Amino acid sequence: MSSPRKAALNALMAYRKSGTSAEAALDKQIKNLNLEPRDAALAAKLTFGVLQNRTLLDFYLAQFLNTPIEKLEPRVLDILRTAAYQIVFLDRIPARAAVDEAVRMTKAGSPKAAGLVNAVLRRLAEADKLPEPPSLAVKYSHPMWLVKRFVDLLGQDGAEALLAANNAEVPLYAQMNTLKTDALTLEGAEPHPWLPDCLILQGVGNPANLQAFRDGLLYIQDPAAKLAVMAADPKPGTRLLDPCAAPGGKSFAAAIQMGNKGEILASDLQEKKLSKIEEGAERLGLTIIKTSAQDAREFDPAVLGTFDTVIVDAPCSGLGIIRKKPEIRDKTPEEIVRLPEIQLAILQSAARCVAPGGTLLYATCTVLPEENSGVVSAFLADNQAFALEAFTLPDPIGTVPEGQIMLYPHIHDTDGFFFCKLRRVK
Repeated sequence: MSSPRKAALNALMAYRKSGTSAEAALDKQIKNLNLEPRDAALAAKLTFGVLQNRTLLDFYLAQFLNTPIEKLEPRVLDILRTAAYQIVFLDRIPARAAVDEAVRMTKAGSPKAAGLVNAVLRRLAEADKLPEPPSLAVKYSHPMWLVKRFVDLLGQDGAEALLAANNAEVPLYAQMNTLKTDALTLEGAEPHPWLPDCLILQGVGNPANLQAFRDGLLYIQDPAAKLAVMAADPKPGTRLLDPCAAPGGKSFAAAIQMGNKGEILASDLQEKKLSKIEEGAERLGLTIIKTSAQDAREFDPAVLGTFDTVIVDAPCSGLGIIRKKPEIRDKTPEEIVRLPEIQLAILQSAARCVAPGGTLLYATCTVLPEENSGVVSAFLADNQAFALEAFTLPDPIGTVPEGQIMLYPHIHDTDGFFFCKLRRVK
């Protein structure tokens, strides 16, 4: 079988069997098979394309199966989905090639199913017209409970726009390290239309292979996360705490905004993640970032009221970054229900670290109000020392007088991201 398709199939199987992240599973396969950049890009397109459209692909496949799809051998279903994605969504891959490769892959592990795979995929490829999906949940391959939540939040049209954005191809966003460069020209890069010092990268492959990345001239970060740091507005000389810091992007953005003058303590619950922050800071030449392993819910009395700025990027459901991590849509309501309690505990602990007159910024990469404005409201009800504060961001966002904002992929072309600026007034 071709290496890109083999990598995609193995990654999908690893995700299905072990629950490991699809990105990690794919990275492992790309390294194991030593794929060239072009083949690695195809493997990624197949892997994430299947995960983005799994329910819709199953709906189409079911039209040409004589048995219920859930009775198929899981590996065979993975092969069918991968081939169906190529047939339905990818114009540059001939349907015949997708079918033939799928049959070869099936014979390698499930020879008795090869005839079924061949017949089903040929019928799919030869179909004049595919049936209309019966619901938004099927059309955009999101669970019904999540579609209903989106409709409740945004209305039918807004929800469909968000669902479509979640399934759209997303470029890489790179922020320039203005401590090292104020102008950066890269092949395959163009300036962001309204966010200063931000580049949109298309077709560059793994950014870690870029010379500009290795030289510390840029780091990868979505515009939404950069905007959150801009709202916090740390000044040179600031003492800043980032208690949920991994993988380090907000600490990097803050250090650059501070001109590498001041002090940043980047902590995280998992000590193994701190080395990545340290490596990134060294690459970028950011000497003011120190790291520490710490549970953000546990308050250290030694730092009571000692930080000018605290940025809390709380652990959350991640429902705002489905467009980058499609497997997040597989989460259940039961996995999410306790998160606001954890988020509030972290915010309350972080607030005790803020100096009088200091800034507390709360952020998440989810779109659910119970994780966002609901947590802020609960916090303010018990913390009269803090008040919401307006902030101003680049147009078209401009001034946010209420002190909190929800960014959406289909509106702002960013991750789904909430952040709120609070000032300690007592």
